[in-house]
Amino acid sequence: MFYFREEDSESIVMVRYKRFMFSIIYTQGQGSIMNSPEDNSQFERQRPVYLERNFQIICAVVLIAVIGVSSVTPAFPKLAKDLNINPKNLGLLITVFTLPSLILGPIIGVLADRWGRKIIIVPSLFLFGIAGTACAFARDFNLLLWLRLLQGIGAASLLSLSITLIGDFYTGDRRSTAMGYNASISSVGTSSYPIIGGALATMGWYYPFMLPILAIPLGFLVLFALKNPEPKGERNLKEYLSNAVKVLKNRRLFGLFIASAANFVFLYGAYVTYLPQLINDTFKAPSTIIGLLLSSVSIAITITASQLGRLARRFPATNLISASYIFYALAMLIVPSVSNIWLLLIPSTIFGIGLGIGFPSIQTLLADLAPREYLATIISVNGTFFGLGQTLGPLLMGYAFGFGGISSVFYAATGFAVLIFFVFRYCTCM
Repeated sequence: MFYFREEDSESIVMVRYKRFMFSIIYTQGQGSIMNSPEDNSQFERQRPVYLERNFQIICAVVLIAVIGVSSVTPAFPKLAKDLNINPKNLGLLITVFTLPSLILGPIIGVLADRWGRKIIIVPSLFLFGIAGTACAFARDFNLLLWLRLLQGIGAASLLSLSITLIGDFYTGDRRSTAMGYNASISSVGTSSYPIIGGALATMGWYYPFMLPILAIPLGFLVLFALKNPEPKGERNLKEYLSNAVKVLKNRRLFGLFIASAANFVFLYGAYVTYLPQLINDTFKAPSTIIGLLLSSVSIAITITASQLGRLARRFPATNLISASYIFYALAMLIVPSVSNIWLLLIPSTIFGIGLGIGFPSIQTLLADLAPREYLATIISVNGTFFGLGQTLGPLLMGYAFGFGGISSVFYAATGFAVLIFFVFRYCTCM
């Protein structure tokens, strides 16, 4: 049994901050204890999900969450030249930005479950916007790295808590539909930001770094316009953590965590890192063609994910996730045998279909399995597995490349997809 109280060890400043945030949230009539999906039925309106203001605000947060990398990488060549930076060090701008998500994920989840979603998201958006915009005015690389680290701390909560909010608001088929639309929006942002960032970078490397300023007005919009259920009060930390650990030992949850990490092994390992290398080595294609082929995956994700609600009404989420690994294996197997560059659109589309049904289905099933009081914690732990997959993917596929060349990368990815298929089935279906 949980009880609510202020932790004796907390500072007066933190207590006052939380009371200030709670006063804003609860005077809007948002306060409720999230005990069951039925408690949230009042927040689900029987009109299209994409027309609901709450969902539109969540999508805006998602678009901010994915802006931090894809919008600035086109500016890296000019940045290296203007700041006299060795190009091999440019990757640090990505590493210091993504590192906080890997480390802080579980902590953010615990805080969001104990204090509430807005209390975490709103200051995160402000920090993201202020530190990110400040990067545009930095002319020292070390200062730029520190600002990117601060921006990454702000970004650490945004994606996982956006997914958590969808779990808070929706149940059943509407949850699947919302997760699918959310994945589509994220894919649109990921594919369009490089174009926007590249266009801005023609005027100066620092212009793409000004885009995060959009997070500041969004922070106020979330604070005053997002009408979401929030935990009322705080649970005993020791008891909460003890029960959370028990929940996380669930084999089905562990299978979903493995599936999430595997998705990013394929995406960041085989596809993002080594498909451009294969296209360059085999077909001598320019970067514009490489970018076009890579964007075809985003198109397939967007179209497929937008139909997830319909698919979820016909097939269980576990079957959709299992099918995604069949799509991954088929796509990876085809890539090395393609003899015409435009035929790469076939495996790219197959791969995008797999991501479009697999990724949001994992989020949906996590939200279905998670006890309401641990939802943010479980989604945030899953976000840590995202980061693990992003980190391990290029390393694992790099070993395959060193062992047998570029074709071995995709054959290894095929074998890995088959392995994860059986691991996932064992964890979730037995």
